[in-house]
Parts: sequence; structure tokens; C-alpha cells
Amino acid sequence: QGQLVESGGGLVQTGGSLRLSCAASGHIFRVNDMGWYRQASGKQRELVASITSDYNTSYADSVKGRFTISRDNAKKTVYLQMNSLTPEDTAVYYCNADLQLRDTSWVRTAYWGQGTQVTVSS
Repeated sequence: QGQLVESGGGLVQTGGSLRLSCAASGHIFRVNDMGWYRQASGKQRELVASITSDYNTSYADSVKGRFTISRDNAKKTVYLQMNSLTPEDTAVYYCNADLQLRDTSWVRTAYWGQGTQVTVSS
């Protein structure tokens, strides 16, 4: 089985910064694309940023220039550095990863973290 564990959410004032982390664990053969999604209250979950295994990145227009996604393949961990936060960034942030497990290495499965709350006060 695979698992994603997130950390780093919290409460911050407008203009502040937070760094989210998400570590994959379990009997993992390979970690492919990783990403961060968010879901604000009453809204649909949306993709914030993603990163491939060879470090190609993409961002939602709303976070370009403010958020940076990165990963450490050796640690099977993805990060989201969030700067210049605004109240519109308030949401539950979810980590997502495309994993291949050792016992079924030909199968790619999307895993989700448990979510971490980010609240930006005005």
C-alpha cells in the first residue's frame, strides 16, 4: 500500500508565507507526477501546481509567481512554497501523487493526502 502524509498548513496573515510538504511512503516502486490541489469552502477542488518526475512544473494562473512546487525524489516528497498569500488562498490543500507499488509495478494509481488547512487572514 501507498500513503501520502501532508504537513505545513496553518494560519497566516495576508502577505505571509507557508510551506507545505507531502511525503509518500509504503512499498513504492516509483513516484511519477506529483501535485497540489485545493478546495475552498463551497467550491470545487482545483489544481494548484504539479511537477513531473523530471521536474517539469505547471501552475494555476492564480498562483503563478507566488507559489513554487518542488520535489525531492530521494525522499519521495513534494513541497509547495506559498508566498504573498491572500485570503483567496484559504482552502484545504491536498497532495496528489501517481504511484507505482512494488507488488504491482505495472499499475499506476493516484493517491491523495488527507488534506491540510491553510487559512489566510485579512
